[in-house]
Amino acid sequence: MAQLDDLVFFRQLALAGSLTATARELGLSLSAVSKRLKQLEARLGVELASRTTRRLTLTAEGERYLTRGSVILEELSELEEALGEQQASLSGPLKVNATFGFGRRHVAPLLSAFCTLNPGVEGVLELTNYPLSLGEQGFDVGIRVGEPPDSRLVARRILTNRRVLCAAPDYVARMAALTTPADLAAHPCLILRENDSDYAVWRFQHRDDPLREQAVKIAGPLASNDGEVIVQLALDGHGVALRSWWDVHEHLASGTLVELLPQWRGISADFHAVYQQRRHVPARLRAFVAFLEERMPERVPPLPGAGQPGVRRGGGVADAHPHSA
Repeated sequence: MAQLDDLVFFRQLALAGSLTATARELGLSLSAVSKRLKQLEARLGVELASRTTRRLTLTAEGERYLTRGSVILEELSELEEALGEQQASLSGPLKVNATFGFGRRHVAPLLSAFCTLNPGVEGVLELTNYPLSLGEQGFDVGIRVGEPPDSRLVARRILTNRRVLCAAPDYVARMAALTTPADLAAHPCLILRENDSDYAVWRFQHRDDPLREQAVKIAGPLASNDGEVIVQLALDGHGVALRSWWDVHEHLASGTLVELLPQWRGISADFHAVYQQRRHVPARLRAFVAFLEERMPERVPPLPGAGQPGVRRGGGVADAHPHSA
């Protein structure tokens, strides 16, 4: 039906945010996209958006058309998914958002493997520094550190993770005494300066008493906005790093990095796959989240005493910065 085609077109236009971006995504000329929007407005008898070639702003009528129209498209998609689940193979688009470091290292290869097993799935992985809004950006699932604050999201833990204080053996051999987190003030700390995170403060919990915490203001001559650089600086013996278990477990196992203050642990920074609550979750989305839960432990050894993955609703804000794990 022409109305459904128009809804699909307008939703893509709204997500792209501009006529130029829409034309690029649809493989059309800018004039063709502009003409179609004008025809849609003429058919409805209202202005849906004010626009330039670089930016598009929805009117009140456009917001209403997008909101109600998206519900209609979602219900149609759910219906077709429900009918199609009797088929043996999974199919359809799967759009994933993740952070750069974890996304490159683990999400990308797992998405690749999933799409190899399910060639009908059209996978898209977008890596960003900041977590993006699932609904506004059109993502099916986001890989986040910590639980989502939005109660409309479902969160499934795919990896239990915490931060580890570590340094290279060469540095450990010549380092000053380190018996409590407060002693870090006398050590060169390798600082991750990323987005708006509180990078000058490191937080710890005691291994035997998680309610016993210490927050330490740290400093050091070397810093970076990239976690991989921080790990390399630590390997080069420049000082102490606080990095996630998923990022340094191989170096700890090989001895190229040594854990410091094992009785004090960095705060929890578990990874969750989050998606919007809906009456019918697409089969491909359920299967991909289950695939992450199954395969992630093969890539990152579980922490000693870590809990099992599970489903949770949003509503709590995790201590971890979502972009600094």
